[in-house]
Amino acid sequence: MPEMVQLIERRASDRHSLMLRAAKVLTPAGEWVCNVREVSETGLRLRFFHDLPEDRYLLLELTNGERYPLEVMWRKDDLLGGRFAAPIDVAQFIAEPNPHPRRQLRVRLRGSALVTTGGRDYRAQLVDLSQQGARIELGSQLDPLQVVRLEVPGLPLRFGQVRWRDGFAHGLFFDRPMRLDEFARHIHAVQARPAPPPQVDTATRYG
Repeated sequence: MPEMVQLIERRASDRHSLMLRAAKVLTPAGEWVCNVREVSETGLRLRFFHDLPEDRYLLLELTNGERYPLEVMWRKDDLLGGRFAAPIDVAQFIAEPNPHPRRQLRVRLRGSALVTTGGRDYRAQLVDLSQQGARIELGSQLDPLQVVRLEVPGLPLRFGQVRWRDGFAHGLFFDRPMRLDEFARHIHAVQARPAPPPQVDTATRYG
């Protein structure tokens, strides 16, 4: 009996709570945002903000790009328990080392978008999305700090400005960041929609 008590205590002490750690899981159907609620060297517990992924095997990706293969062991309500393919370094998982400045979780998406600025509409391609901004590609070059309106099917209308430009790729910064839960639900809604047909970039001037 003392050995069993010690084993339970050791298992409890080996689990680390990460209530606010955002991550995403990759499946053949898309990328899904979640919270890492608890982690140990052998597995973790994830919380989702929408229907749980149905796949048995998932790939967890942290904001620093590190990936961990998972096998789903159980599901209950909005929680999912996964087992790592091999024991991990929990300290490194928690520290999430990154040679670059830490940034918010970004989800890779491919979809049509409409950008309006300066009285003109631009057909664009959405590349990725975060709580605070988006990366888009379009056939014209916008100026940094230019104020824009972004329309993406399945997402609420977003307003912001051009933060950077690299060729025809543009980084947008929203004037109102999304909460993690609404971000996760929007991502789920967008990826659940049928893929739109490809569109040619056009610009229309009003007035």
